[in-house]
Amino acid sequence: MPADDTAEPPAAIALPAGPSVRRAAETQVQAIPEQPAGADALARMTAGPTGLGTSALRVPSPDQWPPSRVCEHDGHEPPQPRLTLSSAMRAHDLAPLPYREREWGDGSYPPLYCPETVRVDEGLADEVNRRLVAWAERVGLHEGRMKQFSDTGYGRLAMLTHPDTDDPDMLLIAAQTNAAWWAADDYYADETDLGATPTELPPRLALVMSAMDPPPPAGDYTRQLEEAIQSDPVLVSLRSSISHISRHAARSQIGRVCNITSQMYVSWAAYAAWRYLETPPPVWRYLAARQHDSFYTSMTLIDIVGGYHLGADLFFDRRFHTALMQAGTASVLVNDLYSVEREAADELPDSNVILLIAAEEKCSIREATERAVALHNELVKGFESSHRALATVPCMELQRFLRGAQAWMAGCLEWHGSSSRYRS
Repeated sequence: MPADDTAEPPAAIALPAGPSVRRAAETQVQAIPEQPAGADALARMTAGPTGLGTSALRVPSPDQWPPSRVCEHDGHEPPQPRLTLSSAMRAHDLAPLPYREREWGDGSYPPLYCPETVRVDEGLADEVNRRLVAWAERVGLHEGRMKQFSDTGYGRLAMLTHPDTDDPDMLLIAAQTNAAWWAADDYYADETDLGATPTELPPRLALVMSAMDPPPPAGDYTRQLEEAIQSDPVLVSLRSSISHISRHAARSQIGRVCNITSQMYVSWAAYAAWRYLETPPPVWRYLAARQHDSFYTSMTLIDIVGGYHLGADLFFDRRFHTALMQAGTASVLVNDLYSVEREAADELPDSNVILLIAAEEKCSIREATERAVALHNELVKGFESSHRALATVPCMELQRFLRGAQAWMAGCLEWHGSSSRYRS
């Protein structure tokens, strides 16, 4: 990627051209001072239309946002023909998804309580994955490991976890960003055979944030920073994914993604210290860190990929925040369940809730796994209760996002059971 394409990442939204529900802009949600607790107060945080059929109308209008400078090679492709407004609205059912106990792994462990998967469209998954692999090749990510990367199926993850859209370009946002986050995890934090070193992790993460959210120009020092970013495909991939997000998102959504990524990296620094000192944390401390390094980070993309905008006052409301953290933590425990064998075999084992429970409770891996399953199910039931409590809030964006979190949990479980990443 040429340096001049990425020297100044996007600072504002550029509205895509073409007919689309998400581009029918009229009124943006306005922030107002914090109100007293209660569903009515939460509802008053929104200004503008809130009735059925208006959720997609709250994106910034062209006169509100100047065009952004975007990266030429961020994977974006022109949109395909789309649904009309009325048919698109019929497609987005706000009814909560049903839950059931779902078998996982080899079927020998207790089931995971989880919502039903909304959509399995392998053709759409393949198209997103094709675009993702082409993008990864352009930015140099996973050079020499492209077959393995392709087989991991991040395009399928996006298809399963974001059923709000059939647009491959919007789904590519989720596939790219998750693939870039995972690449940072592999190359910087977890996989020693890929060069992950605990002592180098914190300074590497500082560069990650400068790639995604650049500091102000500082003369020749900025040139040196750019050279460092351009020489590292992981950094280029993260910058490129933010560029693609900026084509479709409002400034507050872009800032949300950057800030919550930074929040996640605080937990990564803790893991690095534990690995370096070879002092596994107690389970309670691990979970305290894991809740901020969970698929909550991935779920911040739900409204961006879905083509609508949940305003910051709603997104960061404590009740919604708790619900999304419950969903994100439950989903990341699925990741711990599926990755325990691979992580235990690493030269420097990473923190994993099953391994930590087994060590702390002096029990078998099977017993520890059963306890982790019970914890997952408790978190999902907690989300279910939180969802019910928020169901009376008359805000379509909020209800779509909550249903999107359900779909993310369901799709995440489906994907872990099929990805080559957890079968080898």
